[in-house]
Amino acid sequence: MRLITHNMLSCNIKGVTSGFPLRIEAGNVIEKEVDFNPDFIRHMFAKIEWKALVEGARSMGYAELPEESPDAAVLKSDEPFLKKLHHALLELHLEEGALVCPETGRKFPVNKGIPNMLLHEDEV
Repeated sequence: MRLITHNMLSCNIKGVTSGFPLRIEAGNVIEKEVDFNPDFIRHMFAKIEWKALVEGARSMGYAELPEESPDAAVLKSDEPFLKKLHHALLELHLEEGALVCPETGRKFPVNKGIPNMLLHEDEV
């Protein structure tokens, strides 16, 4: 599971009001090279919840992103930053581990890079 995916997932258990961001418990993290496309990264930046991305990246062992979200000027001119963001969003893969609901503590397993977000009958 890539961090770009993680940034769009939330806990949908009935009654949960603060199910985002899911905390990552990383078991196995791998890196898979992906072609760098700066225009795609710039486009996706507006859709990303920055704090969740930084926390997710750090939980997967990647600490190259700044705490504070950069401004638009950085996105236009700072290619090294865009490459770091690209790496975090697209090249880091959580192969094994879990996503944990911040409100309930419910763990959603991640196996072979696929998060299992299915709810139990009593959670629907």
